[in-house]
Amino acid sequence: MSSASVEEYLEAIYGFNEKGELAKNQDLSEKLRVSPPSVTQMIQRLAEEELVAYEPYKGTQLTGKGMALAQKVVRKHRLLEVFLYDKLKLPREKVHDQACKMEHSLTDETAAALCKALDNPEKCIDDDPIPECSLIVESCDECEHARSKSAEHPLITQLSNLKPGEEGKVAFMRGGRHATQRILDMGLTPGTYFKMVNAAPFHGPVEIEVRGTSLALGRKLASQVYVEVDDKDETWKRPHPHGPHHNIQR
Repeated sequence: MSSASVEEYLEAIYGFNEKGELAKNQDLSEKLRVSPPSVTQMIQRLAEEELVAYEPYKGTQLTGKGMALAQKVVRKHRLLEVFLYDKLKLPREKVHDQACKMEHSLTDETAAALCKALDNPEKCIDDDPIPECSLIVESCDECEHARSKSAEHPLITQLSNLKPGEEGKVAFMRGGRHATQRILDMGLTPGTYFKMVNAAPFHGPVEIEVRGTSLALGRKLASQVYVEVDDKDETWKRPHPHGPHHNIQR
């Protein structure tokens, strides 16, 4: 299970999840151009690595860790699409496949530099939103300073993306002064560790445990809290000496 193969599956699942849908095995089979048994086998392995939550006969949803990884690769892919189409003037029909070939080797540092060069675009050429930068910054100038400290960015996603049982650490908040103050008043300050207790898929409030106390947050407020998820073992990561297979269908 190469890291590129994992990224391709997470990216495909993300495409369904961002629309509020579970990713069904048959749909993944068609999107990735692989056999249904291969999809089933990979989903089982991703579930073992705690990158996805799978419901038999319903579909698959990314866990917090899986979402953080997916957002990283989707962000790189969509930034590359903007670059290839707007700057290099490649034909639209060639942009997606070329971005697929480049996204797995693009470092976090290079992606951040590319974002700044493109003036921080919010959407790709297909009008899909580009996942936000995972650095704790307020501007592109701050981003340049932050990325100079570390070539690889931490795994960060919104609190609302975590599944029951997952743990994380509050990294920062986005969403305005009022929302930030509400979050801080609840005790969710940067550096605070918490555990997700309950979260309905896609909609509804979430319940977390902080310092032995249960807290309930509305889904919108929870989506404004960015958290770092633990992935120290990186058991999903494998070398891919011959490169990935770029066959995702749009």
